[in-house]
Amino acid sequence: MSETVSTETTLDQLKRGERALVVRITGEKSLRRRLLDMGLVTGETVTLRAVAPLGDPLELTLKGYQLSLRKAEARLVVVEPIV
Repeated sequence: MSETVSTETTLDQLKRGERALVVRITGEKSLRRRLLDMGLVTGETVTLRAVAPLGDPLELTLKGYQLSLRKAEARLVVVEPIV
């Protein structure tokens, strides 16, 4: 029997330069909708480009553009790191 190990984490836990696939968005409905409208949809590849000096906000690249998210918002995005 093979055991599957989940490597899911949240977007705020990625290291600079790391890529990941969006698995799901958690949180309240209005915030989920806003994140989806910004392009953070299931299956999308995101790259963490930079983190501000105090750790907030995070700068991401997805769909060919840059997006800045607060750490609290990034915590709601469950991702699977790409190795």
